[in-house]
Amino acid sequence: MTRLATPRRNGTSWLRTLPKAELHLHLEGTVSPETLVELSQRRDEDRLTLAEARALYRYTDFTGFLMAFKAVSARLRTPADYELITYRMLERLAAQGVVHAEVMVSVGVVYYWRRIEFEPLFAGMEAARVRAERQFGITLYWIFDAVRHFGPEEAARVFRKAAELRRESPSIVGIGIGGDERRTGAEPFRELYQEAQNAGLRLTAHAGETVGPEGIWAALNIGAERIGHALSAQLDPDLMQVLAERQIPLEICMTSNVRTGCCPKIEDHPVRRYFDAGLMVTLNSDDPAMFLSDLQDEYRLAYESFGFTEEHLRELAANSIEASFLPAARKVALLHQIEQVK
Repeated sequence: MTRLATPRRNGTSWLRTLPKAELHLHLEGTVSPETLVELSQRRDEDRLTLAEARALYRYTDFTGFLMAFKAVSARLRTPADYELITYRMLERLAAQGVVHAEVMVSVGVVYYWRRIEFEPLFAGMEAARVRAERQFGITLYWIFDAVRHFGPEEAARVFRKAAELRRESPSIVGIGIGGDERRTGAEPFRELYQEAQNAGLRLTAHAGETVGPEGIWAALNIGAERIGHALSAQLDPDLMQVLAERQIPLEICMTSNVRTGCCPKIEDHPVRRYFDAGLMVTLNSDDPAMFLSDLQDEYRLAYESFGFTEEHLRELAANSIEASFLPAARKVALLHQIEQVK
């Protein structure tokens, strides 16, 4: 598509003043190579160089991305580590005009692969959340993410831990399944999703990122309220109609889909097709440190590569608020703020 000149009001400053929510963001994917080096210098005898840290983020396909994500996660070990990366994430989000974020943390990786207790790490995350809310005015909800290809048994530990900790930490709002769809679909998690819903948790799922529309149908069938990626929905007209009629929020991650090879090139991305078809589109950055694109960049990309107007961007920002799990009163207040942006 033709790239357009930056519009009169649509420069960096205008995008920054536009209140918006980030709904598809992985905590571990916000860790920059520079922060990884800083963490290594705190304790490692064989300290990472910046070149070595940057090399961890290089990959050519979705499998390579998963390995990079795993390599970064392995270097997050203490409550102080998690406090640091949470605070820096929120600091960067606030600088982009993000007023609320719903952030996934890979509890499944902590439990299944690293076999360490999560509660001390979560205490560090919460300390940063409270400090950032006080300093920047940004709010944060946590979504506990299970790795689908670790199986239902490990997902049960993740979801039940979310329900347990939520009694004392209302910032825990929901659960989800990420990981490799090609290895495990959504259906094995049906009963666990019902259990999580009964415990008062909201339900999300990655779906249609690396498999066809059947992955999205399965996520809807187990009760997912929001769909992460939904890249393959475009291949099924019936699914497109259902998504439009039910206004199921889609957590669209354009740059992510290209960088992982799930979408061949940015021009092929269906984001504009979805928007024009009346689907509930939200823009998100997924793993900004690994994809070199933050939420503000995604809004700019929507304008420059897909012809979204200023009013369209305002609508996308409003969608992000409406699709969030915030209380109704806060949604109304934030939507009013969006309307006031000139």
